Amino acid sequence: MANDSFAALMLRKDDAGFRAGIETLTPSQLPPLAEGDVRVAVEYSTLNYKDGLALTNRGPVVRIWPMVPGIDGAGTVLESRHPAWKAGDRIVHTGWSVGETRWGCLAGQAVLPGAALVRLPAAFTTRQAMAIGTAGYTAMLSVLALEQHGVAPAAGEVLVTGASGGVGSVAVAVLARLGFRVVASTGKLAEGDYLRHLGATEVIDRAALSAPGKPMQKERWAAVIDSVGSHTLANACAQARYGGVVAACGLAQGMDFPASVAPFILRGVTLAGIESVMAPLPRRQMAWQRLARDLDPGLLESMTQEIGLSEAFARAADLMEGKVRGRIVVKI
Repeated sequence: MANDSFAALMLRKDDAGFRAGIETLTPSQLPPLAEGDVRVAVEYSTLNYKDGLALTNRGPVVRIWPMVPGIDGAGTVLESRHPAWKAGDRIVHTGWSVGETRWGCLAGQAVLPGAALVRLPAAFTTRQAMAIGTAGYTAMLSVLALEQHGVAPAAGEVLVTGASGGVGSVAVAVLARLGFRVVASTGKLAEGDYLRHLGATEVIDRAALSAPGKPMQKERWAAVIDSVGSHTLANACAQARYGGVVAACGLAQGMDFPASVAPFILRGVTLAGIESVMAPLPRRQMAWQRLARDLDPGLLESMTQEIGLSEAFARAADLMEGKVRGRIVVKI
């Protein structure tokens, strides 16, 4: 089995406290392949907000110990006990409690639930798929929600909050390519050129939205994609135009929602919740198909940084401190 060994990030917590490091594993040390499972050679993973929480031990993400983190992965099927998958198939995985209640993808191999996998679109390499990852896939789900509620480019400005982050960067790029006028809200005004390069027509300071505000404010946004939550989400709803749609997909500022029902019952605003972790397979497939069509590969590359497995700990800390722009892919 020595030739089959691979590197894995391993998180441990016991009476000695929390420890994180790189360990060498063999396939026999992975969880057993149950009915419906698939064993995958992981080529690339990524760092998402949940991964940052897990690697820095800042939140109750990990539910069992020890844990291989990494909620996303892309690679090739080695062995399958699921009827939809066979050895050699190219796959993308996001979410489904991997890296939380079962070992994840920041490792050379992973045992994943076959029902959670999506076939790698021909338009993408495994690296590009992880440059998208949960963040970009969530952004696409948010765009789909706006479309399903009838929002079209002619409706007016679309606000994207947390715009320099992973979700925000992909949302700005996709919306701009679809013809929307995108206003990007960020706490990093130095990233203005980056956001305009992605397609934003205007960049505003997040401070304009992050403080407590009135229940009803001047109408501006035809739609909003918000990855921030708390007062930012409340203000975005209060500023939505009549019939506007707000897609809520994150909580970077907080999980609270200090708002009023006024925008919903006086302006007919719709608040659409975006859930990416357990989304049904047809919805996942649709999102990836649309990403293949509507996300410029050149812009994707411009928002992507690649690191090695050993760099993941330091970059996870940077992610939690708001020092990361766009997306981080981890080469396994």
